[in-house]
Amino acid sequence: MSQGAPLRRTFVLAEFAGPEPLFAAARKVRAAGHTELDAHMPYPVHGADEALGLKRSPVPIIALVGGLAGVVSAYLMAWWMNAVDFRINVAGRPFDALPAFVPIMFELGVLFASLAIFVSAIFLFGLPRVHHPVFELDEFRSASVDKFWLSVRTTPDAVAPLREELERAGASYVGSVEGEP
Repeated sequence: MSQGAPLRRTFVLAEFAGPEPLFAAARKVRAAGHTELDAHMPYPVHGADEALGLKRSPVPIIALVGGLAGVVSAYLMAWWMNAVDFRINVAGRPFDALPAFVPIMFELGVLFASLAIFVSAIFLFGLPRVHHPVFELDEFRSASVDKFWLSVRTTPDAVAPLREELERAGASYVGSVEGEP
């Protein structure tokens, strides 16, 4: 197996004055067949996920599964310690007294849910991402201050038509960068 040069990614970036023109441009670009879009904004804006065509995140289900695993493991742990491993009858209470287990069940449910979210974020979102090719564009610095940017991953031969499409959509600046994955 030979090792060739790493694949290069080409990104076209467009700057917009507000979120509405960015979302309109994202819809047009998606309609043209481009699927790898990302919005870079100084603050979260409702509707970005729909405009970019993002699927619903699996994180809530992962958190629910993690939380339920924590609750079940806490109950089983408390039951094992009180009813099987070290049986001590204190004041005639039952060995599997559910109300006594509620605090630890809640705490382990929260702990397991947060750990599940943390681990899933690392794998699902590709964290930690220290560097991205779009950071090479000097004008992109305004993405964290006051401008709204749309980045589209594309092939090198589709850069020119995509630039024209984004300029027609109202972009105040359109640039492109190449970078390694």
